[in-house]
Amino acid sequence: MTTLIATSVVRGSHQGESHGGVYLVDFETQSVAQAIDWDTVDIDWQGRGWDRGLRGIAFDGERVFIAASNELFVYTPDFRLLASYRNPYLMHCHEIFVHQRRLYLTSTGFDTILGFDLDQNQFCFGLHIVRVGSGYQGAPFDPQGELGPAAGNELHINNVYCDDTGMYLSGLKTAAMVRFDGRTLKRVVSLPRGMHNARPYAGGVLFNDTVADRVRLVTPDKEISFAVPQFSAEELTHTELDDSRIARAGFGRGLCVVGDDTVATGSSPSTIALHDLEQGRTRSIVSLSKDIRNAIHGLEVWPFS
Repeated sequence: MTTLIATSVVRGSHQGESHGGVYLVDFETQSVAQAIDWDTVDIDWQGRGWDRGLRGIAFDGERVFIAASNELFVYTPDFRLLASYRNPYLMHCHEIFVHQRRLYLTSTGFDTILGFDLDQNQFCFGLHIVRVGSGYQGAPFDPQGELGPAAGNELHINNVYCDDTGMYLSGLKTAAMVRFDGRTLKRVVSLPRGMHNARPYAGGVLFNDTVADRVRLVTPDKEISFAVPQFSAEELTHTELDDSRIARAGFGRGLCVVGDDTVATGSSPSTIALHDLEQGRTRSIVSLSKDIRNAIHGLEVWPFS
């Protein structure tokens, strides 16, 4: 068993209320410890998620990086704040990922991937993604300059994953996982619209099929899927709010590989499930909240004892 770190977004919350947090979830003891309760008035309170809550999680040595909507925070493993960084092209950030001394951030509000230099502690890379016919095109730009893209959310880029074969991008409206090889963008595999957290795995693609309330691994010779945990209506709280302002039950988002053939996925109300890909079964479920507004966002294995 293992300990995971998770972030959450509380949609439909009001000023003065918590609108997200950071949690350490110990699956061996089935216990949850809240490390940060996110409550600030310096956010945009319009719409559903918008600026609320905390998002992607990544690590570099003894530094813990956690993204908010338009700011990158750096913490110690005991959650003392070390620094924070902003950029004019960072808006509605979702997932983040560390690869080869850079931290990459999805800037959903600009259809952009930003790169943050982990040694110089500054933004150093920008890639604006646009749809061209049935494909995609990337336009590099300097995130420190004034000639970057205009704000826009045509593709809702919400996930980035890197390995030695390239940078993999996906979002609610890409209908595909796309690979950037440093020069061009190529559709690797078609996926359902509305999905989250797509990444290469075991010769195929692993992702949250959010619209279908499933987690899927699709390879050339097989498909494995798991149902997102569901709760009865009587168990849920804050269901009296207008549907346009809350996250629906069963909304799947947040995914990480825990070990060989085991993945963890998040959903709302804030719940984390461990799935065994080899045996095709859900091994364990921990629920952080029954508040329907409270949705998991980022999810990673906690690397510190």
